[in-house]
Amino acid sequence: MDLIFSRRDFLKASGAGLLGLFLADLRFDRVLAAETPKQGRSTISGMDVFSEPFFNANKTYVLRKDEVVDIRAEVQGDYGYGNPFNAIWYQINGYGYAYSGPIQPVETLHQKPVFDIPEIGVLGEITVPFSDTRRTSSVLADRGYRVYYSTTHWITDTVVNRGEKSIWYKIYDRLIQESFYVPAHEMRIVPPDELRPLASEVPEEKKRIYVDLATQTVTAFEGEKPVLVTRCASGAKGTETPVGEFRTYHKGPSIHMTNQGDGTENTYHLPGVPWVSFFTGSGVAFHGTYWHNDYGRPSSRGCVNLTPSESKFIYRWTRPDVPVGTPYVNQLGEGTLVQVA
Repeated sequence: MDLIFSRRDFLKASGAGLLGLFLADLRFDRVLAAETPKQGRSTISGMDVFSEPFFNANKTYVLRKDEVVDIRAEVQGDYGYGNPFNAIWYQINGYGYAYSGPIQPVETLHQKPVFDIPEIGVLGEITVPFSDTRRTSSVLADRGYRVYYSTTHWITDTVVNRGEKSIWYKIYDRLIQESFYVPAHEMRIVPPDELRPLASEVPEEKKRIYVDLATQTVTAFEGEKPVLVTRCASGAKGTETPVGEFRTYHKGPSIHMTNQGDGTENTYHLPGVPWVSFFTGSGVAFHGTYWHNDYGRPSSRGCVNLTPSESKFIYRWTRPDVPVGTPYVNQLGEGTLVQVA
């Protein structure tokens, strides 16, 4: 079967609830699936684990926030927490089954330190479930904030503590204008090849992104050909993702997101949000998410939440291009078309 179908057919299928059939016919179900993660981090406190992958099964354990567990298998069970598209549960070795929505897939991948950091800095990515930053380059120093697997941060220097025989990366937070220190073996330097644009040979007028709020699906098109199909988590009730046509224009590989100053009661600080592509002047963006894993239901403050890998594709595939070594660009009117409906 030809893998190219018209955008009109795609939109018609989405509106009629036939998207799943289209995806199955086109074998895009493999795009929506991922390999079973090796580890998981509980993103909430008091998360129940059950004897079977069902919410009415016996409770066997309660996970603490940031507790890291080994994942033995991925199975189908109850759809969870109002999400009609996510029935994935993780079998946790020794405990039972936990709904995947509040569990961030993680790994523990220790890195070899890099000492040659250019003056402009380099992008780094956390490769362990979480790491507690320090105010200075010492395990005895006061803690800063906690950073999580797949978050990205701007590294400005490598520091050796000879007394402790420890090596640290110095990271800089542009929002609060402070530096913190992360053990160098818990971050990897993102190589230039992972920062360069994708499909730059495709004319910009042939690229477009369609966000289907009803099916919580993001599709990237090159002409009439879909090159990415994935679930998302758009804005929740009261903070809905705006409908209309927009263009990506302000992009950065690492953004400290916060609503501080908005006059809201529930203030959040999310340092190191990876692969951010803004498409409205009010701060709505595609970006990677590390505080949940529940794609398929509206749950954000307006942004379009994606997995880090999918947001990285959007970041690299859309315009404007962000030159290697540049923390962000802002080029109003220069970006890729985004349609939200």
